[in-house]
Amino acid sequence: MPLHRPLAIVTGASSGIGYNLAKCCAQNGFDLLVAADQPLEEAASDFRALGAQVETLQAELAGREGVEQLCAAINGRPVEALLANAGHGLGRSFLEQDFNDIQHVIDTNITGTLYLIRQVAPGMVAQRRGRILLTGSIAGFMPGSFQAVYNGSKAFVDSFAAALRNELKNTGVTVTCLMPGPTDTEFFARADMLDTRVGTDQSAMSDPADVAKAGFSAMMSGQADVIAGLQNKLQVAMAKVMPSEKTAEMHRKLAEPGTARDSAQSPTPE
Repeated sequence: MPLHRPLAIVTGASSGIGYNLAKCCAQNGFDLLVAADQPLEEAASDFRALGAQVETLQAELAGREGVEQLCAAINGRPVEALLANAGHGLGRSFLEQDFNDIQHVIDTNITGTLYLIRQVAPGMVAQRRGRILLTGSIAGFMPGSFQAVYNGSKAFVDSFAAALRNELKNTGVTVTCLMPGPTDTEFFARADMLDTRVGTDQSAMSDPADVAKAGFSAMMSGQADVIAGLQNKLQVAMAKVMPSEKTAEMHRKLAEPGTARDSAQSPTPE
């Protein structure tokens, strides 16, 4: 890659929020190193059409090997922005889930994300500039009945982002947490949640382009966090004051298998 534009790394960039985050970067003068566990060439063509130089890596980012492949692709170039968006969900009750699937959610959402930041952030600190965006979720504010592992992993990400931001203050490196609610992406299909209310109620879902724009803007302005959407902000405010037993029951009504038939009655975010 020629060195005339700042470099942004975006994970989970093949579709959904990650695709739109990468698009925001390309539109705003960044070259891209994009990674995902799905094919990326179609997305990369879109980014190149916006003037970005684009490198792609299709790899599993749940473990060290995939993250190390991604870091090797940086090839010594200074990283100006790291948008750690890779993650996925897992529906159904905890005792019905295969533990390999549980482990993969934890490794993707937490372990791989932390390892990537641990590899990239020191270079940012050394150059005394850089921006880190983590994709958390409003799910991290409530017990996720029938999504227990996913919500727990996002509670970790939301908390970790705030702590890391504090540790890096005065270094020139900012940390921002993007916290979307239900978004119109492949998330619910991949999480086996198309028979749930939250996975089928299109009226309650945000446009991933709008979510990405909110996250990118917050990152560029150095904000601590951003909750995408007024309805999601209200849900977070409620979750902070309601007893956990109540919020868990509310989540059950959204995420329990078989609730899709009720989705038209009263749309409520995840």
